[in-house]
Amino acid sequence: MKYRSVFDIIGPVMIGPSSSHTAGAARIGKMARQLFGRQPNWAKIYLYGSFAKTYKGHGTDVAIIGGLLNYDTFDDRIKDAFRFAEEAGMEVEFIEEEGSSDHPNTARIKIGDDDGDFELVGISIGGGKAEITELNGFELRLSGGSPAILVMHNDRYGAIASVTKVLAEKEINIGHMEVVRKEQGKDAMMVIETDQPIPDEMMSELKTCDHILKVVTIAD
Repeated sequence: MKYRSVFDIIGPVMIGPSSSHTAGAARIGKMARQLFGRQPNWAKIYLYGSFAKTYKGHGTDVAIIGGLLNYDTFDDRIKDAFRFAEEAGMEVEFIEEEGSSDHPNTARIKIGDDDGDFELVGISIGGGKAEITELNGFELRLSGGSPAILVMHNDRYGAIASVTKVLAEKEINIGHMEVVRKEQGKDAMMVIETDQPIPDEMMSELKTCDHILKVVTIAD
């Protein structure tokens, strides 16, 4: 395994007690918040495996809520996340699931408001790291370790080329890219991790590309 820094080994600066159950959980919550694009009014959080068994003692619950409130892993407010969520008018429900999952530290998060809802599955892989493995029914791998954009698009010829053309023109280098679809000719999704953050004006340009339905970004 290759490490980019010492923090890949010892974990991030964080509110404890556990890098996998606390910091990783906070990252899952924050990625959900970033991908949704705003603070949700409600959240239903389904916990599996070790998360379901130990989430109260290890602070997994407050960490996920803190992430949904857009707090970083080291933010002291995570410890009082339930209170801050209540003050913000966000209703939160935790459900302990009995079923098995592919990873012991798994959370399925459903969030929404009057304008829409959103669902993802995240896993905490240790050392404060997390991955998104499912997004609105699409299977994918998103680490959150690099700036990334998720592009919902029609499964049509030219959609991918129109997006990558904009990235090339702005000298944005792609570190990882995958395309997933549920069915040929229907909705599809591009997951693009980049070496540089995506400027706001570039996000606006990407939304005008051929066959594009929605573009969202997630910061490192």
